[in-house]
Amino acid sequence: MADNRPIKSMSKDRTQRRGIYLLPNLFTTGALFAGFYAIVQAMNGAYELSAVAIFIAMVLDGLDGRVARLTHTQSAFGAEYDSLSDMVSFGVAPALVAYVWALKGMGKLGWIAAFIYCVGAALRLARFNTQLEVADKRYFQGLPSPAAAALIAGLVWVMNEYGVQGADVRWLALAVTLFAGLTMVSNIPYYSGKEINLRRSVPFVVVFLIAMVFVLVAYSPPDVLFAIVGLYALSGYAMWVWQWWHRRRARISEANK
Repeated sequence: MADNRPIKSMSKDRTQRRGIYLLPNLFTTGALFAGFYAIVQAMNGAYELSAVAIFIAMVLDGLDGRVARLTHTQSAFGAEYDSLSDMVSFGVAPALVAYVWALKGMGKLGWIAAFIYCVGAALRLARFNTQLEVADKRYFQGLPSPAAAALIAGLVWVMNEYGVQGADVRWLALAVTLFAGLTMVSNIPYYSGKEINLRRSVPFVVVFLIAMVFVLVAYSPPDVLFAIVGLYALSGYAMWVWQWWHRRRARISEANK
């Protein structure tokens, strides 16, 4: 279909799409700073602050895109900037935090596991960017990098809360790091939540349950957040098994006809 808009109007639209908008990029910069702060604090041995910073980066990353869509300030620059910020906050930062906290004493095995997570995050982000227009919006392909980062940060935060040193659970940290890194590049489906309409009315019980979640998080942030992220990380495998079983039953039913 031909675009019959005036040339000036079309030129203005292209300029806006290529422009740099302050509001959404402030959230992206905040997420980038939180990821950098997590690395610095891990190097200083303040692992709880590192974990909290990664969770803050996760929240800010979830806001920047929504703010851009609500204010109609999406841009090519913002998309690229967000991807680079994600690589630092959810790729490099969690890998380094896990390495300094628990994997450093494992020699080559430790830094290889950290690198597998880091490259997994890079590949996950690259695949997401290239399949943005063709992917099913309802599901993510592989574990999203913010959730993978939160899984590692949650483990660090919980263990620190109970006074457990990283060296004491280095094999657990190794397993979680490898699980997160490999699941990011898998084809396991994860619910995206993008079809949720925040403007639509909901039953009273939904508001009550959301309030209860906030109460639980306030009561014990590390335990509750790690449990939520852990369940989400496992939900993809449960969904994959369910889909496999459903397809198997469909093939059997088709063969028996």
